[in-house]
Amino acid sequence: MGEDDDGDADLAGIDDGAGNGAATRQDPAITERIRQKLGRRTISLIGMMGAGKSTIGRRLAQRLDLPFVDADNEIEAAAGMVIAEIFRTHGEDHFREGERRVIDRLLDNGPQVLATGGGAYMNADTRQRIGEAGVSVWLKADVETLLRRVRKRPTRPLLQTEDPEGTLRRLMDERYPVYAEADLTLISREGPHEAIVDELVALLDSGL
Repeated sequence: MGEDDDGDADLAGIDDGAGNGAATRQDPAITERIRQKLGRRTISLIGMMGAGKSTIGRRLAQRLDLPFVDADNEIEAAAGMVIAEIFRTHGEDHFREGERRVIDRLLDNGPQVLATGGGAYMNADTRQRIGEAGVSVWLKADVETLLRRVRKRPTRPLLQTEDPEGTLRRLMDERYPVYAEADLTLISREGPHEAIVDELVALLDSGL
């Protein structure tokens, strides 16, 4: 798992929506309409570590019958090492340049749902590229929600500090004004995964 990966462990304790019929309630006409509006473009999910980009992204991709790609996983595959090791061995600047190159390549492969790392959208070139290649969606979460989730994953390089909460708040202060440039914003809250995906599908249907 990468530095900003939002795997299911980050959303532990949240009802996954199994058995509630949420996935089968989706109107096929809405799905088809979104796919037609999207064309060959990419839905890029942005947000902080723990916002749910991978968890929600996988379910959204399944709902829309699109490929799901996790940028952090692709970076690790390209580097031949996990992100924490890239940070330790080469430093954050090296990681960010590799991240930029990998995302630039991935954006050629739409239509797809792409989960990006928490710091990726801070790069101006990456922001521009994401905007040119598709639609960006900010999964916005409050600090309490993020803390509950990221504390379950102690391996994140940027939180290896004596004050993880203070570090997280600082990152939020730096990043949220930039995340706000995204095309669409969805509140990432506690609740059934499929209910959040329902909201995201409706947002895409009206916002594309």
